[in-house]
Amino acid sequence: MDSDDENLEEMVEGPLDEDDLPHGLCTIAYSSGDRFEGHFVHGEKNGKGKFFFFDGRHNRLKGPSSTLEGFYVDDALQGQGVYTHEDGGVLRGTYVDGELNGPAQEYDADGRLIFKGQYKDNNRCGVCWIFYPDGGSVVGEVNEEGEMTGNKIAYVYPDHRTALYGSFVEGELIEARLAVLSSEENGRPHFDVVPDRPVYAYDRSTSTCIATHTLLPDPYESQRVYVAESLISGAGEGLFAKIDAEPNTVMAFYNGVRITHTEVDSRDWSLNGNTISLDEDTVIDVPEPFNDIKKYCASLGHKANHSFTPNCIYDPFVHPRFGAIKCVRTTRAVQQDEELTVAYGYDHTPSGKSGPEAPDWYKQELRAFQAGRVAQPQ
Repeated sequence: MDSDDENLEEMVEGPLDEDDLPHGLCTIAYSSGDRFEGHFVHGEKNGKGKFFFFDGRHNRLKGPSSTLEGFYVDDALQGQGVYTHEDGGVLRGTYVDGELNGPAQEYDADGRLIFKGQYKDNNRCGVCWIFYPDGGSVVGEVNEEGEMTGNKIAYVYPDHRTALYGSFVEGELIEARLAVLSSEENGRPHFDVVPDRPVYAYDRSTSTCIATHTLLPDPYESQRVYVAESLISGAGEGLFAKIDAEPNTVMAFYNGVRITHTEVDSRDWSLNGNTISLDEDTVIDVPEPFNDIKKYCASLGHKANHSFTPNCIYDPFVHPRFGAIKCVRTTRAVQQDEELTVAYGYDHTPSGKSGPEAPDWYKQELRAFQAGRVAQPQ
Protein backbone atom coordinates (compact mmCIF):
# COMPACT_ATOMS: atom_id res chain seq x y z
CA MET A 1 0.00 0.00 0.00
CA ASP A 2 3.04 2.24 -0.18
CA SER A 3 3.69 4.49 -3.15
CA ASP A 4 5.21 2.89 -6.26
CA ASP A 5 9.01 2.86 -6.05
CA GLU A 6 9.18 3.74 -9.76
CA ASN A 7 7.24 6.98 -9.25
CA LEU A 8 9.41 9.87 -10.32
CA GLU A 9 9.49 12.95 -8.16
CA GLU A 10 7.82 15.72 -10.05
CA MET A 11 7.96 18.58 -7.60
CA VAL A 12 9.23 19.20 -4.08
CA GLU A 13 7.80 21.87 -1.85
CA GLY A 14 9.70 22.57 1.34
CA PRO A 15 13.24 22.93 2.71
CA LEU A 16 16.19 21.19 1.06
CA ASP A 17 19.62 20.19 2.41
CA GLU A 18 22.95 21.05 0.84
CA ASP A 19 22.47 18.22 -1.69
CA ASP A 20 19.04 19.57 -2.70
CA LEU A 21 17.28 16.70 -0.96
CA PRO A 22 14.07 17.17 1.03
CA HIS A 23 14.93 17.94 4.63
CA GLY A 24 12.19 18.93 7.06
CA LEU A 25 8.45 19.18 6.49
CA CYS A 26 7.97 18.76 2.74
CA THR A 27 5.40 17.85 0.08
CA ILE A 28 6.42 15.72 -2.88
CA ALA A 29 4.20 15.37 -5.97
CA TYR A 30 4.87 12.32 -8.15
CA SER A 31 4.42 11.95 -11.88
CA SER A 32 1.63 9.42 -11.25
CA GLY A 33 -0.37 12.12 -9.50
CA ASP A 34 0.22 10.68 -6.03
CA ARG A 35 1.45 12.99 -3.29
CA PHE A 36 3.32 12.59 -0.01
CA GLU A 37 3.32 15.10 2.84
CA GLY A 38 5.58 14.56 5.81
CA HIS A 39 8.95 14.88 7.49
CA PHE A 40 12.20 14.14 5.69
CA VAL A 41 15.80 13.74 6.82
CA HIS A 42 18.28 14.16 3.97
CA GLY A 43 15.90 12.81 1.34
CA GLU A 44 14.36 9.97 3.34
CA LYS A 45 10.98 9.92 5.03
CA ASN A 46 11.47 10.05 8.78
CA GLY A 47 8.63 10.94 11.13
CA LYS A 48 4.93 11.44 10.56
CA GLY A 49 3.78 11.33 6.96
CA LYS A 50 0.79 10.78 4.73
CA PHE A 51 0.41 9.48 1.17
CA PHE A 52 -2.44 10.66 -1.04
CA PHE A 53 -3.15 8.16 -3.83
CA PHE A 54 -4.93 9.23 -7.03
CA ASP A 55 -6.17 6.61 -9.47
CA GLY A 56 -7.26 7.17 -13.06
CA ARG A 57 -10.79 8.18 -12.09
CA HIS A 58 -9.70 11.00 -9.80
CA ASN A 59 -7.96 14.29 -10.04
CA ARG A 60 -6.75 16.76 -7.49
CA LEU A 61 -9.92 18.77 -7.65
CA LYS A 62 -12.06 15.74 -6.74
CA GLY A 63 -9.66 14.49 -4.08
CA PRO A 64 -7.59 11.32 -3.57
CA SER A 65 -8.98 7.81 -4.00
CA SER A 66 -7.25 6.71 -0.80
CA THR A 67 -4.69 7.76 1.82
CA LEU A 68 -2.09 6.11 4.02
CA GLU A 69 -0.63 7.75 7.09
CA GLY A 70 1.72 6.73 9.85
CA PHE A 71 5.29 7.03 11.13
CA TYR A 72 8.21 6.53 8.77
CA VAL A 73 11.73 5.37 9.63
CA ASP A 74 14.45 5.44 6.96
CA ASP A 75 11.90 5.80 4.15
CA ALA A 76 9.63 2.91 5.29
CA LEU A 77 6.37 2.95 7.22
CA GLN A 78 6.84 1.34 10.64
CA GLY A 79 4.38 0.57 13.43
CA GLN A 80 0.76 1.61 13.34
CA GLY A 81 -0.61 2.88 10.05
CA VAL A 82 -4.06 3.97 8.87
CA TYR A 83 -5.21 3.29 5.32
CA THR A 84 -8.42 5.12 4.34
CA HIS A 85 -10.36 3.95 1.28
CA GLU A 86 -12.21 6.18 -1.14
CA ASP A 87 -15.57 5.16 0.36
CA GLY A 88 -14.45 6.12 3.87
CA GLY A 89 -13.61 2.61 5.05
CA VAL A 90 -10.51 2.35 7.22
CA LEU A 91 -7.82 -0.27 7.79
CA ARG A 92 -5.75 0.11 10.95
CA GLY A 93 -2.74 -2.18 10.94
CA THR A 94 0.84 -2.82 11.95
CA TYR A 95 3.52 -2.10 9.36
CA VAL A 96 7.04 -3.50 9.16
CA ASP A 97 9.32 -2.03 6.47
CA GLY A 98 6.32 -0.61 4.63
CA GLU A 99 4.21 -3.79 4.56
CA LEU A 100 1.35 -4.98 6.71
CA ASN A 101 2.72 -7.49 9.21
CA GLY A 102 0.77 -8.11 12.39
CA PRO A 103 -2.69 -7.45 13.82
CA ALA A 104 -5.16 -5.35 11.85
CA GLN A 105 -8.75 -4.16 12.04
CA GLU A 106 -10.93 -2.87 9.21
CA TYR A 107 -14.00 -0.66 9.49
CA ASP A 108 -16.65 0.32 6.97
CA ALA A 109 -17.61 3.90 6.15
CA ASP A 110 -20.04 3.93 9.10
CA GLY A 111 -17.33 2.92 11.57
CA ARG A 112 -18.51 -0.68 11.99
CA LEU A 113 -15.87 -3.37 12.45
CA ILE A 114 -15.82 -5.64 9.37
CA PHE A 115 -12.49 -7.47 9.80
CA LYS A 116 -10.20 -8.49 12.63
CA GLY A 117 -7.12 -10.64 12.24
CA GLN A 118 -3.50 -10.84 11.14
CA TYR A 119 -1.55 -9.81 8.06
CA LYS A 120 1.76 -11.11 6.73
CA ASP A 121 3.48 -9.31 3.86
CA ASN A 122 0.24 -7.47 3.02
CA ASN A 123 -1.85 -10.69 2.95
CA ARG A 124 -4.34 -11.89 5.55
CA CYS A 125 -3.09 -14.88 7.49
CA GLY A 126 -3.93 -17.09 10.48
CA VAL A 127 -7.26 -16.89 12.25
CA CYS A 128 -9.39 -14.03 10.94
CA TRP A 129 -12.90 -12.70 11.59
CA ILE A 130 -15.20 -11.15 8.98
CA PHE A 131 -18.16 -9.26 10.45
CA TYR A 132 -21.47 -8.44 8.74
CA PRO A 133 -23.49 -5.31 9.59
CA ASP A 134 -26.41 -7.54 10.63
CA GLY A 135 -24.40 -9.06 13.52
CA GLY A 136 -23.33 -12.33 11.94
CA SER A 137 -19.69 -13.24 11.28
CA VAL A 138 -17.40 -15.79 9.64
CA VAL A 139 -14.25 -16.96 11.40
CA GLY A 140 -11.45 -19.39 10.68
CA GLU A 141 -7.90 -19.81 9.47
CA VAL A 142 -7.52 -18.34 6.00
CA ASN A 143 -5.63 -20.10 3.22
CA GLU A 144 -2.40 -18.95 1.56
CA GLU A 145 -4.32 -16.45 -0.56
CA GLY A 146 -5.91 -14.94 2.53
CA GLU A 147 -9.33 -16.39 1.66
CA MET A 148 -11.81 -17.80 4.17
CA THR A 149 -11.52 -21.25 2.62
CA GLY A 150 -11.11 -24.58 4.41
CA ASN A 151 -12.85 -27.27 6.45
CA LYS A 152 -12.48 -25.59 9.84
CA ILE A 153 -14.42 -22.41 9.19
CA ALA A 154 -17.54 -21.27 11.04
CA TYR A 155 -20.42 -18.91 10.51
CA VAL A 156 -21.43 -17.38 13.85
CA TYR A 157 -24.99 -16.09 14.28
CA PRO A 158 -25.66 -12.67 15.90
CA ASP A 159 -25.91 -14.20 19.40
CA HIS A 160 -22.15 -14.90 19.13
CA ARG A 161 -22.82 -18.45 20.31
CA THR A 162 -24.82 -20.44 17.76
CA ALA A 163 -22.65 -21.44 14.80
CA LEU A 164 -22.39 -23.58 11.68
CA TYR A 165 -18.94 -25.24 11.62
CA GLY A 166 -17.45 -27.00 8.62
CA SER A 167 -16.35 -26.35 5.03
CA PHE A 168 -16.44 -22.92 3.38
CA VAL A 169 -15.04 -21.53 0.13
CA GLU A 170 -14.25 -17.80 0.13
CA GLY A 171 -16.60 -17.36 3.07
CA GLU A 172 -19.51 -19.22 1.42
CA LEU A 173 -21.00 -22.19 3.22
CA ILE A 174 -20.42 -25.54 1.55
CA GLU A 175 -21.23 -28.05 4.28
CA ALA A 176 -21.43 -27.51 8.02
CA ARG A 177 -23.01 -28.77 11.22
CA LEU A 178 -24.51 -27.00 14.21
CA ALA A 179 -21.92 -25.95 16.78
CA VAL A 180 -21.60 -23.77 19.85
CA LEU A 181 -18.93 -21.11 20.28
CA SER A 182 -17.84 -22.18 23.75
CA SER A 183 -14.83 -19.93 24.25
CA GLU A 184 -12.63 -17.33 22.60
CA GLU A 185 -9.09 -16.40 23.57
CA ASN A 186 -7.07 -13.71 21.81
CA GLY A 187 -9.43 -13.83 18.85
CA ARG A 188 -9.11 -17.62 18.46
CA PRO A 189 -12.50 -19.33 18.95
CA HIS A 190 -13.28 -22.84 20.12
CA PHE A 191 -16.37 -24.63 18.81
CA ASP A 192 -18.18 -27.65 20.19
CA VAL A 193 -19.99 -29.46 17.38
CA VAL A 194 -23.46 -30.63 18.43
CA PRO A 195 -23.71 -34.39 17.74
CA ASP A 196 -26.41 -36.03 15.62
CA ARG A 197 -27.59 -32.85 13.92
CA PRO A 198 -28.28 -32.40 10.18
CA VAL A 199 -25.85 -30.97 7.67
CA TYR A 200 -26.46 -27.43 6.37
CA ALA A 201 -25.38 -26.22 2.94
CA TYR A 202 -25.69 -23.05 0.88
CA ASP A 203 -29.23 -23.10 -0.51
CA ARG A 204 -30.04 -19.77 -2.18
CA SER A 205 -33.55 -19.64 -3.62
CA THR A 206 -34.46 -18.99 -7.24
CA SER A 207 -37.66 -17.76 -8.91
CA THR A 208 -39.05 -21.31 -8.82
CA CYS A 209 -37.31 -23.06 -5.90
CA ILE A 210 -37.74 -21.77 -2.35
CA ALA A 211 -35.25 -24.26 -0.83
CA THR A 212 -33.82 -27.70 -1.39
CA HIS A 213 -34.61 -28.81 2.14
CA THR A 214 -37.91 -27.08 2.89
CA LEU A 215 -38.46 -28.78 6.26
CA LEU A 216 -34.97 -28.21 7.69
CA PRO A 217 -35.39 -25.45 10.34
CA ASP A 218 -32.80 -22.79 10.96
CA PRO A 219 -31.06 -23.62 14.27
CA TYR A 220 -30.81 -20.01 15.47
CA GLU A 221 -34.39 -19.13 14.56
CA SER A 222 -35.69 -22.33 16.19
CA GLN A 223 -34.35 -21.16 19.54
CA ARG A 224 -36.18 -17.82 19.34
CA VAL A 225 -39.60 -18.11 17.70
CA TYR A 226 -42.56 -20.40 17.14
CA VAL A 227 -45.75 -20.25 15.08
CA ALA A 228 -49.20 -20.27 16.70
CA GLU A 229 -52.66 -18.78 16.21
CA SER A 230 -52.35 -15.02 16.06
CA LEU A 231 -53.82 -12.82 18.75
CA ILE A 232 -54.92 -10.45 15.98
CA SER A 233 -58.50 -11.10 14.91
CA GLY A 234 -58.73 -12.75 11.50
CA ALA A 235 -54.96 -12.84 10.98
CA GLY A 236 -54.58 -16.62 11.05
CA GLU A 237 -51.18 -17.78 12.23
CA GLY A 238 -48.64 -15.47 13.85
CA LEU A 239 -45.04 -15.45 15.02
CA PHE A 240 -44.24 -15.55 18.74
CA ALA A 241 -41.12 -15.17 20.87
CA LYS A 242 -39.81 -18.32 22.57
CA ILE A 243 -37.57 -16.28 24.83
CA ASP A 244 -37.26 -12.83 26.34
CA ALA A 245 -35.29 -10.65 23.94
CA GLU A 246 -33.59 -7.27 24.14
CA PRO A 247 -34.05 -4.51 21.57
CA ASN A 248 -32.14 -4.98 18.31
CA THR A 249 -32.27 -8.79 18.52
CA VAL A 250 -32.58 -10.82 15.32
CA MET A 251 -35.48 -13.20 15.91
CA ALA A 252 -36.40 -14.77 12.56
CA PHE A 253 -35.45 -14.92 8.88
CA TYR A 254 -37.52 -14.12 5.80
CA ASN A 255 -36.48 -16.40 2.94
CA GLY A 256 -38.57 -17.14 -0.15
CA VAL A 257 -38.54 -17.39 -3.92
CA ARG A 258 -37.04 -14.39 -5.71
CA ILE A 259 -39.32 -12.61 -8.16
CA THR A 260 -39.49 -9.16 -9.74
CA HIS A 261 -41.42 -6.11 -8.61
CA THR A 262 -43.16 -6.09 -11.99
CA GLU A 263 -44.53 -9.57 -11.39
CA VAL A 264 -45.80 -8.60 -7.93
CA ASP A 265 -47.42 -5.37 -9.11
CA SER A 266 -49.16 -7.00 -12.06
CA ARG A 267 -50.89 -9.85 -10.22
CA ASP A 268 -53.87 -9.95 -7.88
CA TRP A 269 -53.27 -8.78 -4.30
CA SER A 270 -54.52 -12.13 -3.01
CA LEU A 271 -51.26 -13.64 -4.24
CA ASN A 272 -49.07 -11.10 -2.44
CA GLY A 273 -49.77 -11.95 1.18
CA ASN A 274 -46.21 -13.11 1.83
CA THR A 275 -44.13 -10.73 -0.28
CA ILE A 276 -41.41 -8.38 0.90
CA SER A 277 -39.10 -6.13 -1.08
CA LEU A 278 -35.45 -7.18 -0.89
CA ASP A 279 -34.00 -4.44 -3.10
CA GLU A 280 -34.86 -2.42 -6.20
CA ASP A 281 -34.84 -5.54 -8.36
CA THR A 282 -36.04 -8.39 -6.18
CA VAL A 283 -39.05 -9.33 -4.08
CA ILE A 284 -39.01 -12.29 -1.70
CA ASP A 285 -42.21 -14.34 -1.79
CA VAL A 286 -43.50 -17.35 0.15
CA PRO A 287 -46.23 -18.66 -2.16
CA GLU A 288 -48.70 -21.45 -1.60
CA PRO A 289 -48.32 -24.20 -0.56
CA PHE A 290 -45.22 -23.06 1.35
CA ASN A 291 -47.23 -20.82 3.66
CA ASP A 292 -48.11 -24.06 5.45
CA ILE A 293 -45.35 -24.86 7.97
CA LYS A 294 -45.92 -28.55 7.21
CA LYS A 295 -44.68 -27.77 3.70
CA TYR A 296 -42.03 -25.17 4.54
CA CYS A 297 -40.40 -24.26 7.86
CA ALA A 298 -36.81 -23.50 6.85
CA SER A 299 -37.53 -19.87 7.79
CA LEU A 300 -40.48 -18.34 9.61
CA GLY A 301 -40.19 -14.56 9.22
CA HIS A 302 -43.13 -14.46 6.81
CA LYS A 303 -45.42 -15.48 9.69
CA ALA A 304 -45.04 -12.10 11.44
CA ASN A 305 -48.30 -10.16 11.15
CA HIS A 306 -48.83 -6.44 10.56
CA SER A 307 -49.31 -3.85 13.28
CA PHE A 308 -49.36 -0.06 13.24
CA THR A 309 -47.55 -0.28 16.60
CA PRO A 310 -45.05 -3.05 15.84
CA ASN A 311 -42.31 -4.42 18.09
CA CYS A 312 -40.08 -5.50 15.19
CA ILE A 313 -38.80 -4.33 11.81
CA TYR A 314 -37.60 -6.03 8.65
CA ASP A 315 -33.85 -5.65 8.22
CA PRO A 316 -31.32 -6.83 5.59
CA PHE A 317 -29.46 -10.00 6.53
CA VAL A 318 -26.69 -12.07 4.93
CA HIS A 319 -27.64 -15.63 5.83
CA PRO A 320 -25.09 -18.47 5.55
CA ARG A 321 -27.66 -20.78 3.96
CA PHE A 322 -30.07 -18.47 2.11
CA GLY A 323 -27.77 -15.62 1.08
CA ALA A 324 -29.06 -12.04 1.04
CA ILE A 325 -32.55 -12.00 2.60
CA LYS A 326 -34.42 -10.05 5.28
CA CYS A 327 -34.69 -10.75 9.00
CA VAL A 328 -37.17 -9.82 11.72
CA ARG A 329 -35.39 -7.68 14.33
CA THR A 330 -36.85 -6.36 17.59
CA THR A 331 -37.18 -2.60 18.08
CA ARG A 332 -37.86 -2.91 21.80
CA ALA A 333 -37.61 -5.56 24.49
CA VAL A 334 -40.09 -8.42 24.00
CA GLN A 335 -41.21 -11.07 26.46
CA GLN A 336 -41.52 -14.80 26.03
CA ASP A 337 -44.77 -15.74 24.23
CA GLU A 338 -45.31 -12.17 23.01
CA GLU A 339 -46.48 -11.95 19.41
CA LEU A 340 -43.93 -10.39 17.05
CA THR A 341 -45.33 -7.83 14.63
CA VAL A 342 -43.99 -5.58 11.88
CA ALA A 343 -45.34 -2.64 9.89
CA TYR A 344 -45.98 -3.85 6.34
CA GLY A 345 -45.66 -0.30 5.02
CA TYR A 346 -48.11 -0.49 2.13
CA ASP A 347 -48.66 2.65 0.10
CA HIS A 348 -51.70 4.53 1.43
CA THR A 349 -52.32 6.43 -1.81
CA PRO A 350 -54.47 5.12 -4.65
CA SER A 351 -52.86 3.07 -7.38
CA GLY A 352 -51.24 5.07 -10.15
CA LYS A 353 -50.01 7.93 -7.95
CA SER A 354 -46.93 6.61 -6.17
CA GLY A 355 -47.31 2.85 -6.09
CA PRO A 356 -49.70 -0.10 -5.95
CA GLU A 357 -52.76 0.31 -3.79
CA ALA A 358 -52.81 -1.36 -0.38
CA PRO A 359 -55.08 -4.40 0.08
CA ASP A 360 -58.55 -3.87 1.54
CA TRP A 361 -57.77 -5.43 4.92
CA TYR A 362 -54.84 -3.04 5.38
CA LYS A 363 -56.93 0.03 4.52
CA GLN A 364 -59.62 -1.09 6.95
CA GLU A 365 -57.09 -1.53 9.76
CA LEU A 366 -55.52 1.83 8.90
CA ARG A 367 -58.87 3.59 9.19
CA ALA A 368 -59.56 1.87 12.51
CA PHE A 369 -56.12 2.79 13.82
CA GLN A 370 -56.45 6.42 12.75
CA ALA A 371 -59.94 6.63 14.25
CA GLY A 372 -58.65 5.20 17.54
CA ARG A 373 -55.88 7.81 17.67
CA VAL A 374 -58.34 10.64 17.03
CA ALA A 375 -60.71 9.31 19.73
CA GLN A 376 -57.97 9.29 22.38
CA PRO A 377 -58.04 12.26 24.81
CA GLN A 378 -55.34 14.82 24.24
